[in-house]
Amino acid sequence: MTELNQFKVFDSHFHIIDKRFPLVPNQGYLPDNFSAQDYQKRTRSYDIAGGAIVSGSFQAFDQSYLLAALKQLGPNFVGVTQLPATVSDSELISLNDTGIRAVRFNLKRGGSEGVENLERFAKRVHDTVGWHTELYVDSKDLPELHKTLIALPSVSIDHLGLSKAGLPNLLSLVEKGVQVKATGFGRVDFDVKSALKEIVSINPSALVFGTDLPSTRAPKPYSDQDLFMVVEALGETMAKRVFWENAIAFYNPGETSK
Repeated sequence: MTELNQFKVFDSHFHIIDKRFPLVPNQGYLPDNFSAQDYQKRTRSYDIAGGAIVSGSFQAFDQSYLLAALKQLGPNFVGVTQLPATVSDSELISLNDTGIRAVRFNLKRGGSEGVENLERFAKRVHDTVGWHTELYVDSKDLPELHKTLIALPSVSIDHLGLSKAGLPNLLSLVEKGVQVKATGFGRVDFDVKSALKEIVSINPSALVFGTDLPSTRAPKPYSDQDLFMVVEALGETMAKRVFWENAIAFYNPGETSK
């Protein structure tokens, strides 16, 4: 019988919600507390060897919760934050030194910088600190962003792009080198296994796995079976690559400023 801890995992997408720090209601929604300790408890059956803490819409531009969580979880964990385009280069460098590795545009829920600043800001953070850009977006909306995204140095799309109708749009970006997060399986409206197979058939390096814990607002929250679903779809050899190698190459935990 396959055990959860058989696979070394870099959890490329999860949230820490710590009500000691500022939270902003998003569309009337505020999440329950899910501390770094809660995360460690929930994943204690796994071989979690690192991960990416992702800022949610309800955290807006607050960095205080993220810096505290990174300090608690340790140097193998990185941050994906939301920032205004007006942030200074010196602050970007300071945040990079704490372990933050990406800027997020939340086009689905809001709470982040607007899409009108996507191209300019994404290029600036990459030039300044080497970060990539992550998008929470419905793949139905990707055609209008296609030219912009393929011109950026490094991009990922959350939650398999969410929608069946937009899956061809997502796959066309994978062909151009865009990364995809195998996360949020309970958020999508298509067969996850088939989508995973299609993505790795185009680019075996494109896919990274994340638990999406605590699955805020997801119709179906993350379950341990989601990890096994990746193994069933891709086989153990490719699944190990998706769980660990691809994410380590993408997030570069432990590195400091350029």
